[in-house]
Amino acid sequence: MEEVVEATETVETSAQVEATESNEVATESTPEMASDEELEENPLVGETETVLAHVFSGEVEGEVFTLDQLEKPSDEYSKDEYNQLMGMYENTLNEIEEKEIVTGRIISIDDKYVVIDIGFKSEGIVAVNEFNNKQLESMAPGDEVDVFLDRVEDKDGQLILSRRKADILQAWEKIEASHTSGEVVEGLIKRRIKGGMVVDLFGIDAFLPGSQIDVRPVRDFDAYVNKTMEFQVVKLNMVAENVVVSHRALIENDLEEQREQILDTIESGQVLEGAVKNITDFGVFIDLGGVDGLLHITDLSWGRVDNPSEIVQLDQRLNVAVIDFDERSKRVSLGLKQLQPHPWEGIQSKYPEGMKVQGRVVSIADYGAFIELEKGVEGLIHISEMSWTQHIKHPSQLVEKDDVVECIVLNINEDEKKISLGVKQLTTDPWADILERFPIGSKHQGTVRNLTNFGVFVELEPGIDGLIHVSDLSWEDKIEHPNEVVKKDQEIEVVILGVDFDNRRITLGHKQVMQNPWETYAKEYTPGTEVKGSVVKVTDRGAFVALEKGAEAFLNMTKSVVAEFKEGDEVEAYIFRFDEQGKNIELSQLDADQKKVKAAKKKAEEKADMETGAPTLGEMSGLAALKEKMEAEEQAEADQKAKNEE
Repeated sequence: MEEVVEATETVETSAQVEATESNEVATESTPEMASDEELEENPLVGETETVLAHVFSGEVEGEVFTLDQLEKPSDEYSKDEYNQLMGMYENTLNEIEEKEIVTGRIISIDDKYVVIDIGFKSEGIVAVNEFNNKQLESMAPGDEVDVFLDRVEDKDGQLILSRRKADILQAWEKIEASHTSGEVVEGLIKRRIKGGMVVDLFGIDAFLPGSQIDVRPVRDFDAYVNKTMEFQVVKLNMVAENVVVSHRALIENDLEEQREQILDTIESGQVLEGAVKNITDFGVFIDLGGVDGLLHITDLSWGRVDNPSEIVQLDQRLNVAVIDFDERSKRVSLGLKQLQPHPWEGIQSKYPEGMKVQGRVVSIADYGAFIELEKGVEGLIHISEMSWTQHIKHPSQLVEKDDVVECIVLNINEDEKKISLGVKQLTTDPWADILERFPIGSKHQGTVRNLTNFGVFVELEPGIDGLIHVSDLSWEDKIEHPNEVVKKDQEIEVVILGVDFDNRRITLGHKQVMQNPWETYAKEYTPGTEVKGSVVKVTDRGAFVALEKGAEAFLNMTKSVVAEFKEGDEVEAYIFRFDEQGKNIELSQLDADQKKVKAAKKKAEEKADMETGAPTLGEMSGLAALKEKMEAEEQAEADQKAKNEE
């Protein structure tokens, strides 16, 4: 039994409604039941029509036609008439190919779709969102429009058209033509990205590198966003859909003629006006109007410049002098300081020797500090000219960079552009009257400042030091290192032994504060004198004996009558040898040595008597004769002189 139901059936065009077979059966359905695929492929989904359909029960109703019957000509037309009509219909159809842009006529426009006739068997539709608002406002049925034929027929027999693809394809064709011919095109800068900007070029995103925006470096990229500019397509890759444009190329083309004119007339010594284009650590690039010149940091000022931004700013306009122009490389060297007088002109009159000046510390080296007296004029305070008394190891102990210091002009070498300065000359030289304050032989109190292997440095007054040699610390003790006797910061009494004014050195002595005991020992311990003492130290060679007067003597085992010694043993012996200069006394217990010493002593005494005793009669008579002879010669000389005067 057949049931008649009401169904919602999707239709695409009026032609499809007519072609719907009567035996199609649809169950109750709603628009919500349509699949996503149907919505995507059928843009008119949602428009419904109520039809009556039969539920097929297996029984055939009505008249049945075969395919051959359907293909036969109608009874109303003969076969020739039918073929003629079919030919006339087919001639009205255009020959079209897929993936091409075709021109169609707008049939109708509604809120969702635009129906377009491209001269094919069926019309096509294009969603209104593929047209911009301006196009939609100006379009009307009957107008012609270019569309892209994507497919002649989809699975539902629908003609697939696209306005967006037509725009894109036309845009690529325009971009390709512009790239080939070099034609200038307009584009809208949409946004900023890393390395440059994105430009809308006929709906295609093109890349504008930051370096291609202007001939000058761009500092504010955001200022170009939403700005329409002219561009030249400099790179195109259709496969990769890569488009690179440049605005700088257009500017350079305009500047080329101006550039050639400047290069033809430029020469050394010429003064030109330019704008600061870029600032680097080593200098400044100046735009002279299509030609860039380099203003090196050393040519910015006669003075010291740490960074070019101290002198100039970006986009600043200024006059510069052409220092050099290389015609081969087209490089232009510029100068700014050359437009100003040289600061060394009249330097002798500005800074005479002995003048007190003020300056800023601009640099510090191991050997001294450089002082800027004015821009382009610097002097050196050598480390040796910083203090009369302090031992300065590095100038940073006294000055720091950017300090303002006072100093004295010592010397000017105009040829080498050098000025010698001094700080210590601001005060009186403490060495000028050093001998008046520290005469040789005078005693003073000092402070131990440093100990070395060879002696002790003692501060006599702030900045005045003297040296006590290790040999001048004690008359008697044999000192290997000064720390055996003194300590740092200890107060010590000294005697001035010598003053070297040229080298600024003072020789001091500590043992000289006391009387030399060896002068007494020389009288008490003459060779042959019998002495007593006690052993204080024993060695393989002998024993050291402390004598009663305080001296220490050495008793060699070869001069001893005892086989061995122990510390504390009492010893009786004779002075065998006494060396005052070498501070050395030798003992002996052998009688033979005593006899030798006594004999030598007696002989020495006899010799001394002969040299210092009264003259003999013979000597006296000889002297008298010599005296008479000398008096006679003097008288003869006087007589001759008087005769000559007459």
